[in-house]
Amino acid sequence: MPANVESMFYVRTAPWHGLGTMVKEAPTSEEAIRHAGLDWKVVQKDLTTDDGILVPGFKANVRDLDAQILGIVTDRYKVVQNEEAFSFTDELLGKGVTYETAGAIQNGRRVWILAKLPQHYIISGDEIAPYMVFSNAHDGSGAIKVAMTPIRVVCQNTLNFALKTAKRSWSVNHVGDISGKLEDARNTLLFADKYMSELGKSIDNLHHRKLSDREVTEFTQILFPMPLDPTPLQKKNVNQSREGVLARYHDAPDLKGVGRNGYRFVNAVSDFATHAKPQRERSNYREALFAKTVDGNSLIDKAYELVAA
Repeated sequence: MPANVESMFYVRTAPWHGLGTMVKEAPTSEEAIRHAGLDWKVVQKDLTTDDGILVPGFKANVRDLDAQILGIVTDRYKVVQNEEAFSFTDELLGKGVTYETAGAIQNGRRVWILAKLPQHYIISGDEIAPYMVFSNAHDGSGAIKVAMTPIRVVCQNTLNFALKTAKRSWSVNHVGDISGKLEDARNTLLFADKYMSELGKSIDNLHHRKLSDREVTEFTQILFPMPLDPTPLQKKNVNQSREGVLARYHDAPDLKGVGRNGYRFVNAVSDFATHAKPQRERSNYREALFAKTVDGNSLIDKAYELVAA
């Protein structure tokens, strides 16, 4: 497990981001907090100088479990406790939802939950499973965020395209009336079905976008441009990335029956972006990959834009 992954669980088999320890069945939200090691609270404490002078306008967010300082925030920052986050998702998602992943990274500064929604979609012959990710930062570095993340079941590729016709995420800063903003989130996520509907239309269009092998090569070169006067290492890395996408497009077993089209290309890029090990494997690369699940993956979005244009 990477060093920065503090606590984690997942259900049955490892999720696509590769983090976690296994549990036998999807827990309730109350059990999820315990399994994920998130059964602690954030308390805010005053900041003082070494000689006891109060620092106005700022607070320290501290974990009550072990006095770990999670971040320094302004006094306008509103704490959303972990149990509030899970309670929110319970109320939002209702019956039939199973929590599959939850955890904390960076010594508790960021927490998340991943829930599998009960609906199943068959789009152009593919089974697509919709997930919801809730992410929260206790260090003041980011907003509360909720995002839809559809997964192609056969290969666990993420298909969280940035669509112009439907939103897949919502976020709010830790200031003002948090309860009111969470109510807005509930209303916003009522349109999750709209996102999946628009995704289905997009996938159908990608199936009808026939691609020649030359176009696939050109698109791959656009995704991984060669720098001017590249060093030998830069040239090697760019060529490896291009070859990785092309190999998946031409040879991936789960794409054999898809046809030479835009959907096949986007899945090849998604498979590369989701599953390929980086050329330089840093200790937190799995965490960065999971962050792209929430925020969106620019490489997948760019591939989608190229073939959908």
